[in-house]
Amino acid sequence: MFVLPRLVVAALGGNAIQQPNEKGTIEEQRRNVRAAVRQLADLVQDGYRLIVTHGNGPQAGSLLIQGERAADEVPPGPLDIIVAMTQGWLGYLIAEALDRELVRRGREERCAVVLMRVLVDPKDPAFRAPSKPVGPHFDLKTGERLARERRWVMKRVEVASGKPTMRRVVPSPRPLALLDMGPVRALLKAGNIPVTAGGGGIPVVTDDGAYRGVEGVIDKDLASGLLAAELKADIFLILTDVEKVASRFGTPHQADIDRMTIAEARQWIAERMFPPGSMKSKVEGAILYLERGGKEAIICHLKSVKRAVEGKTGTRIVADRR
Repeated sequence: MFVLPRLVVAALGGNAIQQPNEKGTIEEQRRNVRAAVRQLADLVQDGYRLIVTHGNGPQAGSLLIQGERAADEVPPGPLDIIVAMTQGWLGYLIAEALDRELVRRGREERCAVVLMRVLVDPKDPAFRAPSKPVGPHFDLKTGERLARERRWVMKRVEVASGKPTMRRVVPSPRPLALLDMGPVRALLKAGNIPVTAGGGGIPVVTDDGAYRGVEGVIDKDLASGLLAAELKADIFLILTDVEKVASRFGTPHQADIDRMTIAEARQWIAERMFPPGSMKSKVEGAILYLERGGKEAIICHLKSVKRAVEGKTGTRIVADRR
């Protein structure tokens, strides 16, 4: 009986595309993506089917800054449009680099970029309590003015310089359903490598039987976990800049975790063992995938993909024993 090769959903973190100390030029991003996709090409070389998702934080921030600086001449774009723009931008860079790497290796698989719309609940509590920082820092006076003029929710931020700033915060609703799975499934069936759900996908709500974009951003790891569950992926691979998940990160009691169950992960989240907005969201994405029937989630360093899949490194998150 013919058995399909195992399917991996690989979620690239923002560091795969832009390093914290970089300006974010396209050449820098191309260089980073070329290095990242070599790891993904190893999976294809080893016979895995592959889907790639990615973050978009630095790039969305750049577009927000550009929009702010040019606001007197060009109307700034809303967040759903910015997410769509970065999905196309980064999906193109990933597809370009991964296709080139596969050609170099004599492989026939090719990438295809799919813009993913993601349904959210208009009554999600996140819309009443925006918490996700986006865009540039402003001085307090400018931040207060923008809050009045544009009806933005602004949050005071303490920065390393000691001089407080303000940043816009937006809703980050939970993903309910991925609306463009048909093309993704068709591409997989045809032997292609979809690149999709970038930046968590475009947040939309139902409106008179159709869909309408909303101001907000969806967590990339939650959307990727939902994608992996929908496709019944064998492995949900979350790639970051650390070798393993650590408890009590950044303290003298920090300790690497080789394996955890859903119950253990939930307990450590409740005990605030993982930094919010960083490792916490990755662990929550793994939980979402596993609770919907997923088999195995792995969090590992971007440069350790092959070793992690082979069980030699990374943190494995698995379902509770029944």
